Amino acid sequence: MFTRTENFQTFLRLYPVVSILVSIHIFFWLLFQLSIPTLQIVLSLLDGYNAGIANGEFWRIITPIFLHIGFGHLFFNTISLILFAPALERMLGKGKFIFLYIGAGIIADIATFVLEPQQYSHIGASGAIFGLFGAYLFMVFFRKGMMDQANSQIIISILVIGLIMTFFNANINIVAHIFGFIGGFALAPLIIKKRGQFVHQTYYSPSNVKKFSLHKLGIKQILWMLFGLLIVIGILTRLI
Repeated sequence: MFTRTENFQTFLRLYPVVSILVSIHIFFWLLFQLSIPTLQIVLSLLDGYNAGIANGEFWRIITPIFLHIGFGHLFFNTISLILFAPALERMLGKGKFIFLYIGAGIIADIATFVLEPQQYSHIGASGAIFGLFGAYLFMVFFRKGMMDQANSQIIISILVIGLIMTFFNANINIVAHIFGFIGGFALAPLIIKKRGQFVHQTYYSPSNVKKFSLHKLGIKQILWMLFGLLIVIGILTRLI
């Protein structure tokens, strides 16, 4: 479920929304690297600046979801998307997945606007990504059978580590992480059908999950497992 075995073309075909989100992340990060004064002024109008939102620049509630400046921030958020978002896109469908991802990000940014000072500014997809984990946790507790036990344990473990390290890392938007997760959990009942009615349940059925064996893993599976390990390392080293 969280091991990517697709080649590049297959990934684009199966997960078009995730692919577009990743492309947007990279595109805006590249723009931030260009030392063009006019461009930098335009980009400064897209971050989550609370004073700007208070003055009616409401687009700042949405645009920070797609922006990253530091490469570490971009890398680990993007890899998180590539690893954990595809399964949800396949299970929910494009529209519902977009609703969940953007909705959780907006909830995180609104909470940041309400709870942080007016001079507070932020960017990053972390709130939306935590929203995906919130939806997964909803599935673990209220849609049992949609994920096998191993994947459920992966989600819970990464979520616990991420939430704990949120409070120990510098330059982290704690509010966005927490309320992004709460937002994803709260939105999940609206879009995730009851067990037995889910159109992609068979695709991810526990009966289809092979027993884990390191000897049966190919190079691609091992590489994706290493990427997952890098995410955890990134959290622990304050890169996320």
